[in-house]
Amino acid sequence: MVTFQFVPYHDMQHLSSSKRIQKLISIVKNEKIVVMEGRLRKEEEAGLIEETMNSVSRAFPGIEIGVIYPESGKLQGFEKLKNNVVNLLLGDRQGFTVVGPASIVKKIVRNPGKLELFTEEAKGSKTTKRRRKK
Repeated sequence: MVTFQFVPYHDMQHLSSSKRIQKLISIVKNEKIVVMEGRLRKEEEAGLIEETMNSVSRAFPGIEIGVIYPESGKLQGFEKLKNNVVNLLLGDRQGFTVVGPASIVKKIVRNPGKLELFTEEAKGSKTTKRRRKK
C-alpha cells in the first residue's frame, strides 16, 4: 500500500532549514510519500540530498524528489505584479514538492504542469511483514 502525507506550508514556514530537512526525512523513513505545499529553497534541496546520502543503508535506500514550479514566466503586466506581491506577503507557497522513499518511488518524471510518480511496493515493507505474521 502506498501512503501519502500532505504537509501544509504553515507546518514548515517557521522551521529552520535543518528542521525542515529532518521533518521530511523522518516522514520518508516511515515509508510515506510527502506532498508538501510550496517548495524548498535550492540550498535546502541540496541539504536534503546531502543528509539523505549520509543516511543511506539497507533499511533506507534514499529518496526521490520532484518539484512543480508555477509557470510564472507566462504571466504579464498586472498579473506578474500581483504574483510578486503575493509571494512577498505569504511566502514561497507556489508550487509543491514530492519526496518519497526510493524503495517505493522508482522514478519521478516532471513534465510542464504535472508530475508522474512511478511506484512499487517496497519489498520487506512494514505492511508486507505484518501480512506474513498472520
